[in-house]
Amino acid sequence: MTITINAVLFDSGRVLNRPITGHWFITPNFFNFVDETKFRSLDKQAIHRAFHLAGNYISMQNVIQNEDEEYRHFLEYYRIFSSELPKLELTESQLNSITYDLVYNYKKYEFYKDVFELIPELSKTYKLAVVSNAWPSLDNVFRQADLRKYFSSFVISSQIGVIKPHELMYKIALEELNMSPSEVLFVDDNVGNCVGAEKIGIRSLVLSRDWKLYMYYKFMRTNHSVVYNLKGAIKHLKEME
Repeated sequence: MTITINAVLFDSGRVLNRPITGHWFITPNFFNFVDETKFRSLDKQAIHRAFHLAGNYISMQNVIQNEDEEYRHFLEYYRIFSSELPKLELTESQLNSITYDLVYNYKKYEFYKDVFELIPELSKTYKLAVVSNAWPSLDNVFRQADLRKYFSSFVISSQIGVIKPHELMYKIALEELNMSPSEVLFVDDNVGNCVGAEKIGIRSLVLSRDWKLYMYYKFMRTNHSVVYNLKGAIKHLKEME
């Protein structure tokens, strides 16, 4: 049976981009404000705990509508982080600088090379959307990279008040694109998010750029289609039609 796909919804992190430092909350200029030698000397479990406790705080802030609110909440995030790691001796000024770097440095993420090549091409045939568990500054990250113009819908969880796999995340994109679920393909690196899309009738595709995870999903998650990059996603699209 021929399937007509007219739109593609993309997750952002680990699908289209990744943090340039390798860590979502270690900002590009983090070590301009944090003594790197002190940081590296700390127990890794203590660092993990500090990020975890700070993450608990930010995960409870369901609605963050704009960058000003994002700044305010992430300042508290880094205050919690700092309080758990007193040996860093971070001042309020340093915490403000780290927070500013997180929110307003729109080069904090790097886009995969195939995104610049293939997203413009895909946009000629399909309506595109971003559906991401993220914060408001993500929009400007895409604008900075000159990619925002290719997406007709841009759904950010903190502005909606729920996160994937909540059905509202997908339904808002469908409404903004004026598409029915049967016309749409959803691409995410998280299997649970793909299951959430499938529950409302959207076909899904797991994209894993991590080779080990890709191999795991490919051979162990046999009920999901899995690709390694955007070229694989496009090939999958063509095979569906």
